[in-house]
Amino acid sequence: MNTKVLGDTGEMLAAEYLQKKGCRILKEKFKAAGGEIDLIVCDGDTLAFVEVKSRRSTAFGSAAAAVDHHKQQKIARTAEAYLQQQRSDRCCRFDVVEVYCKDPDSIRINWLKNAFEMD
Repeated sequence: MNTKVLGDTGEMLAAEYLQKKGCRILKEKFKAAGGEIDLIVCDGDTLAFVEVKSRRSTAFGSAAAAVDHHKQQKIARTAEAYLQQQRSDRCCRFDVVEVYCKDPDSIRINWLKNAFEMD
């Protein structure tokens, strides 16, 4: 499985996982302000901007570790564009969903709510 397929599979699995956990998917692959947000979901009354990171293993660290400060800033700018576009002032948070997919029979998903905050 190449990295593009792994990423697309991870995003699909993350969306299914979040829906099973009671979230409503509002938007997939939202692009604006020079960035992209993988999933925008409604979790109860909270709007969550979700970055999905897929890996085959943790050999080189956790998947969430790839969401560094620079990536967080891009996500925050893109989230701001979404909020302005929707004219929304809802309570928001930034989540990361880690998808570990060694093979089709070995999938592990970890949902990190409030994975980071922006000033």
